[in-house]
Amino acid sequence: MNGIKLLSTGSALPRQAVTNDDMAKRVDTSDEWIATRTGIRSRYHCTGDETHTGLCLSAAKQALERSGLTADQIGVCVVATLSQDYLTPAAACLLQRDLGFSEDTVCFDLNAACSGFVYALHTVECLLAAAKRKYGLVVGVEALSRITDFTDRSTCVLFGDGAGAAVVEWREDYPSLHAVLGCRGNQEALYVPGANAPAPSYIHMDGKAVFRFAVEALPRCAKAVVEQAGMTLDQVDRFVFHQANQRIIDFAVKKLGVDPDKCTGNIARTGNTSAASVPLLLDELVTGGVLTSGQKALCVGFGGGLTWAGALLELA
Repeated sequence: MNGIKLLSTGSALPRQAVTNDDMAKRVDTSDEWIATRTGIRSRYHCTGDETHTGLCLSAAKQALERSGLTADQIGVCVVATLSQDYLTPAAACLLQRDLGFSEDTVCFDLNAACSGFVYALHTVECLLAAAKRKYGLVVGVEALSRITDFTDRSTCVLFGDGAGAAVVEWREDYPSLHAVLGCRGNQEALYVPGANAPAPSYIHMDGKAVFRFAVEALPRCAKAVVEQAGMTLDQVDRFVFHQANQRIIDFAVKKLGVDPDKCTGNIARTGNTSAASVPLLLDELVTGGVLTSGQKALCVGFGGGLTWAGALLELA
């Protein structure tokens, strides 16, 4: 068997926390309305000179420094995002420049929306198997406030900005991620218009349709990963679910029959950060000493595409 383990994590959030009361000053809503329907109390928005590129670099630099590696040891860099500053160059290419990766480092962006970080983990696992240098950098980052319609109270209260990063190592004696990936093409439930659409290009979402999809896809994907790994759910040390909506997570926890204490999240503070959601939570668990060496985290993302992705990630 061969695969990757997690060496280190990093994260970055904008300076400004935006509470539900702050949102109520912009749109017809309230703290009670948002919190009871989503579990969200606040989120972070980029302001002034803060950018997607800056968040990405801060989280990546922190993860790299914590790993103890140097830039010339990285063989693959993948950034999961749907809100990068430029269609091209890729955010990953800007990391190559700013962090000083070798020019033969494989660098590109990946868009699988809220499933993106887990998609990227498996992609890096596969690429590192053939790479000369066996360390990879995976970043999930979003600046969703830049593509949020702040006149639409059903969506604007959900999304936040942030970045999470992970440095991983591939070895022949490391376990596989046992990744499970999938998609169900659907542009009605959740979409952002493309470059040829009339500006501005805002997030559009059918909340009920996405909820129905998520409460089915999340537990199904989690079960598929542990079955593929030859494990049971109670052998998983932590569950790192995409922080989309607390009601979705609560439903999945109940359906899976797992210990809720293994499924704690950060949605109340950070909101839905799409591709940044899973790595932001991973960083909190690792730096907080909740996830320790040798323990396994079952990471599951789900969202636009529609997509889903699960992987069993072990901390080295």
